[in-house]
Amino acid sequence: LDGEQRDAIVSRLRPAGSHAALADREFVIEAAPEQEALKLDLFEQLGAVLGPDAILASNTSSISITKLAAASGRPDRVVGMHFMNPVPLMKLVEIVRGLPTSDATYKTTVGLAQRFGKTTIGARDIPGFIVNRVLIPLLNEACYALYEGLGSASDIDTGVKLGLNHPMGPLELADLIGLDTVLAIAGVLHHELGDDKYRPCPLLRQHVAAGWLGKKTGRGFYQYDATGNKVAP
Repeated sequence: LDGEQRDAIVSRLRPAGSHAALADREFVIEAAPEQEALKLDLFEQLGAVLGPDAILASNTSSISITKLAAASGRPDRVVGMHFMNPVPLMKLVEIVRGLPTSDATYKTTVGLAQRFGKTTIGARDIPGFIVNRVLIPLLNEACYALYEGLGSASDIDTGVKLGLNHPMGPLELADLIGLDTVLAIAGVLHHELGDDKYRPCPLLRQHVAAGWLGKKTGRGFYQYDATGNKVAP
């Protein structure tokens, strides 16, 4: 974006000081941290203030849309709208249909995503949906490879980039997503599906406990300078 485009976009943003300020909105997208209790509380509060025809979408990476729908008091008007990160660069949006999501809600959400210039895929309301069901085990296994000393972070990432033709290595991608978010999604998959293949790597847990959450904190599996550039493994 050039400066003029940036300023035009920023001028259209209207911060709100309360949920009540959203009462007249027709479509609301929730993008709170990946914490089930927080999202359930938000959906309960938003469901109480939005108009009866408003659609409430969640950008959750893994949490049940059906649970969020039940909390909202408007279950047929709740849908998953999972944007890939980073949103300006990634074309994909997963549209996740909860058990009570209506056809009209689903179609409206697909249409809105397409107006944004996105490509949509439909996913069932099963933990991780499509993308994270495939991605998180890859990131977690890369953590185990580092934890077990199979190679350095750089070697693991280079192996995946050049050996599997991925644009980013799994450890640098985890740093970009946020290690706390990766851990939260892995935890949901492990808890909800009950399969130890989703068990979060101890090294991932240690990094999150240390506050090394990736690029946003300046340190994860790599270290970063103030501008977000990698400075050390």
